[in-house]
Amino acid sequence: MDTRGRGPPREPGLAVHNVHIARWLSPFFLTCTIYFLLWNPEDPPSPLHALVKCLPVLCLAVCLRALSPSRSYTALVQGALLCSAVGDICLIWPDAFLYGMVAFATAHLLYLATFGFSPLQPATLLPVALACIPYYGLLLPHLPPDKALPVAAYALLLAAVLWRGLVWGGSAGLGALLFTISDAVLAWDAFAQPLPRAHLVVMTTYYAAQALITLSAISGPRHKRN
Repeated sequence: MDTRGRGPPREPGLAVHNVHIARWLSPFFLTCTIYFLLWNPEDPPSPLHALVKCLPVLCLAVCLRALSPSRSYTALVQGALLCSAVGDICLIWPDAFLYGMVAFATAHLLYLATFGFSPLQPATLLPVALACIPYYGLLLPHLPPDKALPVAAYALLLAAVLWRGLVWGGSAGLGALLFTISDAVLAWDAFAQPLPRAHLVVMTTYYAAQALITLSAISGPRHKRN
């Protein structure tokens, strides 16, 4: 039998595993679709809006529990997702902005614990600093005095997550990058200057970031080693 031109044999087990992951992720994609279909910038904050907004992240937490129940970093990512859901709810109401920031800061601390600090790879920190420091310098004059310090602390934490996510590699690195973009657009739109379709950009990159970090926990650590 002539087998020339054929690729390597497929692994049925891997295909079944990928289908299994896709099945568990389907509620996440469904709830994301519902959120974008129902969201209206003119609607006042409401408990229903808060529920619809946090459902995709809660679906990721359930998915992670089903697909990777026994790993230590799975529990950390689940905790980060639950804290993020609390942050999503808080940010529905402008008066709860700082509470939302605390919730997301807690989520980032859990992501930092997930990614760890070994290997350190300080060289990866340089491009992160070169991007984040000028951005915060431009944002700072637009911040209210009572928010300057909390936002600075949050930005430092987010930069650390980006650094460690890039070192971790794979979907975690891309997820950390998208999370940073989401928060950067959110902050600029909220404090500096309104941006066209900012909400769409913020939520698309945010949901994608959470999904990618969740996938990194399902597949296991893939951080780079020198």
